[in-house]
Amino acid sequence: MASFLTGLVGSGIGPSLSPPLHEREAVHHGLHYVYRLLDTDVLGLDVGELVRTARRFGYDGLNITHPCKQSVIPHLDDLSQDARMLGAVNTVVFDGERAIGHNTDWTGFAESFARGLPDAPTRRIVQLGAGGAGAAVGHALLTLGADRVTLVDADPGRAVRLAAELGSRFGAGRARAATQDELPALLAEADGLAHATPTGMAHHPGLPLPAALLRPGLWVADIVYRPLETELLKQARAAGCRTLDGGGMVVFQAAHAFRLFTGREPDTERMLAHLTDLVTV
Repeated sequence: MASFLTGLVGSGIGPSLSPPLHEREAVHHGLHYVYRLLDTDVLGLDVGELVRTARRFGYDGLNITHPCKQSVIPHLDDLSQDARMLGAVNTVVFDGERAIGHNTDWTGFAESFARGLPDAPTRRIVQLGAGGAGAAVGHALLTLGADRVTLVDADPGRAVRLAAELGSRFGAGRARAATQDELPALLAEADGLAHATPTGMAHHPGLPLPAALLRPGLWVADIVYRPLETELLKQARAAGCRTLDGGGMVVFQAAHAFRLFTGREPDTERMLAHLTDLVTV
């Protein structure tokens, strides 16, 4: 029986469903598969130390989550084309002595969006968050054909940098940065809101923007999946918005990572069923 040792590196990851998602799928492939949580807060180690330790202890790969998707890059030996382009890594594969970074976030979000909001208008989208996850979401939205994505981040400079990077790939005017003060005017004219910050996670509760800015006709997509119904989605539904939770993204990115770790083809429909089962337990 083939054996795999993998894990997740990040902060406040205790509620993560990645271990059972990966391990349940592995059972169907006849694999001995162990997936561990390597929480930087609990272990008191930074992402670089954890990558080096995992390689030394024979890990096959790691998933990387908030807040390490960009800070992990200097500790890797190489990057896939997607990870290099996005400047963010959510999956590390150990290949002999080399640690190679990949990004399965953007394809995970793209598949989830296409499945969950297939006919949603995408002329004008406001995106909250321009960090590692935001880079993936913005790239996915523009790949799916969004006319313009306007980026708003607590760090205005980060939004400016990501807008420039997206503009260089997709064309001038397709992405722009804005400030939080501009949100009321932006959302009044937007088709949709994509949320790509940690706000709403178990360790970061709350709303990323005033609920009064939500309105009927606006779709809202959240990347947070733990809890599956964030306060943002709850308020959005109450305001009459179509919503997309983060469950699809976590399943599709996990499936892509599973493929990279094992070389086996995962069954995404089965993994979606696993997620439904896990969140209702």
